[in-house]
Amino acid sequence: MATLVFDIETSGLPIESFDASQQEYLFRDLERLQDEEAKEKRRGELTRMMSLWPLTSQCVCIAMINADTQKGQVLYLADDFDADEPGMEGVQFLPFPDEHELLSEFWKVVPKFNRIVSFNGRSFDVPFVYLRSAVLNVPISRKDWLGYRFQINPHCDLAEQLTFYNVSGRDGAARRKPGWQT
Repeated sequence: MATLVFDIETSGLPIESFDASQQEYLFRDLERLQDEEAKEKRRGELTRMMSLWPLTSQCVCIAMINADTQKGQVLYLADDFDADEPGMEGVQFLPFPDEHELLSEFWKVVPKFNRIVSFNGRSFDVPFVYLRSAVLNVPISRKDWLGYRFQINPHCDLAEQLTFYNVSGRDGAARRKPGWQT
């Protein structure tokens, strides 16, 4: 069974790419703040968080490796690039001029694999590439990656596996008892 391990990187779209009403909506909670310093701090937080939302950001890189052959590809956005730039042994670096082409190439590659492995992919990576593909009208070749949370085929999410599906009730942060020293 061919297994693909992958991860994505995202980046917020420039604020200028949104019209006035969209910007007003994105920064609507700034109105409740009175202090200008607090408003600017919150504006910075919201701007940074935009890279996590598929409607305000884009996928800028997808790294993939075939777990069986140890060969991989890194698809990334680049305005200019050196086509002869050397990569690591077994890893091919492929630059793309826009996100549409990057996602199109990703969806061409993935049907060759029966299984995928990710880290937090069920909660972030997969929904993100699904939504960005839909926004850009890029056909999706695999629609079975979200599925039942506890299944490991066709998608094994290591974040869920390693935290035992968060059944302990912990939020992932280290809990410290008073007086306990690290």
